[in-house]
Amino acid sequence: MSEERKKQSHKIRGNANRRGPGAKPTNIKKTFFRLLRYLKPYTNKLIIVLLAAIVSTVFMILGPKIMGDAVTELFEGAYGGLTGAPGGGIDFDAIGRILLLLGSLYLISSIFSYIQQYTMAGVAQNTVFDLREDVNHKLEKLPLKYYDNNPVGDTLSRMTNDIDLIGNTLQQSITQFITSMITIIGILFMMFWISPVLAIISLVSLPVSLFVIRPFLKRSQKYFADQQRTLGNLNGHIEEMYNGHQVVKAFGHEETAIEQFDEVNEELFDAGRRAQFISGIMTPLMSLIGNISYVLICITGGIFVMNGSIRIGDIQAFIQYTRRFSQPIMQTANIANIIQSTIAAAERVFQLLDEEEEIKEEAHVRLENVKGEVAFEHVDFGYTEDLLIKDMNVEVKPGQTVAIVGPTGAGKTTLINLLMRFYELDGGTIKIDGLDTREMSRVSLRETFGVVLQDTWLFKGTITENIAYGKKDAEDFEVKRAAKMAYADRFINTLPEGYDTILNEEASNISQGQKQLLTIARTMLADSPVMILDEATSSVDTRTEMYIQEAMDELMKGRTSFVIAHRLSTIKNADLILVMDQGDIVEQGTHDELLETDGLYADLYNSQFADDPAM
Repeated sequence: MSEERKKQSHKIRGNANRRGPGAKPTNIKKTFFRLLRYLKPYTNKLIIVLLAAIVSTVFMILGPKIMGDAVTELFEGAYGGLTGAPGGGIDFDAIGRILLLLGSLYLISSIFSYIQQYTMAGVAQNTVFDLREDVNHKLEKLPLKYYDNNPVGDTLSRMTNDIDLIGNTLQQSITQFITSMITIIGILFMMFWISPVLAIISLVSLPVSLFVIRPFLKRSQKYFADQQRTLGNLNGHIEEMYNGHQVVKAFGHEETAIEQFDEVNEELFDAGRRAQFISGIMTPLMSLIGNISYVLICITGGIFVMNGSIRIGDIQAFIQYTRRFSQPIMQTANIANIIQSTIAAAERVFQLLDEEEEIKEEAHVRLENVKGEVAFEHVDFGYTEDLLIKDMNVEVKPGQTVAIVGPTGAGKTTLINLLMRFYELDGGTIKIDGLDTREMSRVSLRETFGVVLQDTWLFKGTITENIAYGKKDAEDFEVKRAAKMAYADRFINTLPEGYDTILNEEASNISQGQKQLLTIARTMLADSPVMILDEATSSVDTRTEMYIQEAMDELMKGRTSFVIAHRLSTIKNADLILVMDQGDIVEQGTHDELLETDGLYADLYNSQFADDPAM
């Protein structure tokens, strides 16, 4: 990344962190209904889940009432009820039939509960799959500036932690919520059926409970949102420290890194503690209210039994319903907290999905038989409202080698990014073979370029697969030929597995210079009509650089090439040298012409070779 892009990246990233990605949702209702749209394709399965939940819960709710009938049958048979008269004997056949019916109900309830859980698990995983697919496709459409301005760890957290939270909520909490709501309705029905008076006493606890937990629900949302935000920040810090652990150790910044980790971790701990405390305090409060109601019901129910206005089995069933009635209410309260956290996570995901994409292509023109004529006409560009490049005009003829030089932050890499349409122009046009790059597809445009960047990128896989990344359906002999041209064949053959050697995720099992050779081989295999070399030999030794330079010279014959170089000795033979400073091209010409002008190029060149009489 160039210096000016780094500065702007840190500036915007700082603003983003102050805003707090995934801060308190700005529109809970909108986020909730948007999440529901992901469930719409699975409406039929959700209907099955609902029906299974109804059957399972209803059969489970009938259990205490039937068990109460068995208790009544046993009590009246043994003691003759509350009259004190001897019982007529226990009818074990009747009790057996009641217990058989009870067992059947519980068995059917379990079967439908399994159907409910199994179906909902499929719905949840499919929904998570759809979300991840959308996020992945979104990441492919985002412009380069998004990746410059957003921490990698936070983006990964949105794609993993936040989506996992959504999936867990759908799979577990939603089914619990459905079951809890049906249980509440069913138990209310059974309670009123048994005794309206006792039911009213029991219901008094409901508005009291809602009144008590309402302020906690409001406050919990902020803390759950903070928890997800700080989790993303912590992931970002860990990712940065892991990737740069060698630099951290080299400069002795272990303690600083630990302090930064502790600071973010403490913030996450504080947000999580507050969120979980508020979530946890609601359960004992509701239990207290439920227990008070339970005591009142026991006293009143006992009086009713003594008066003979209610059977003993029914009061026993009613007490069970009372105990069960508080459980789904508490589950619903806990689920409400989980849903609050899930909404915060969903909004973070939707924020990513709503990021501004690359400008949509209106044309899909493909370049054929590219000659390599490139023209910058009155180009204006800036990462912010302040323009970095103003009214740039450059003409490059087919087959020319163009070197771009200048001090750090001059805009060299920016020029290449504009050429490949990683960023859109603020003004002017860039043409290839007379065609405006905005009139052709990005795929076609980028197929025109073979690129070797200063920052190497290799993926987990064999060396052959990494080189073949430059050309679809590349044959093994083509891969080896490209490796030989890049002088990578020598070190590859010294590896135990040769071309089948598997590189790890960071490709840390080979040296930085060897990584560079592989990326050069990849570009050589691509055999593109226009070459872009951004400090392509910065990580190799002088002898290997000489060999690679010879191979590059051969490769660049007849091709338009753009070469960014700090070692000016490597571009002395360029057809055109562009000298950039603060976004402007201040000089252009050949090596000899620029030395004669005794300007910035001459200063840069002489500063490198002032002590070398051979130069």
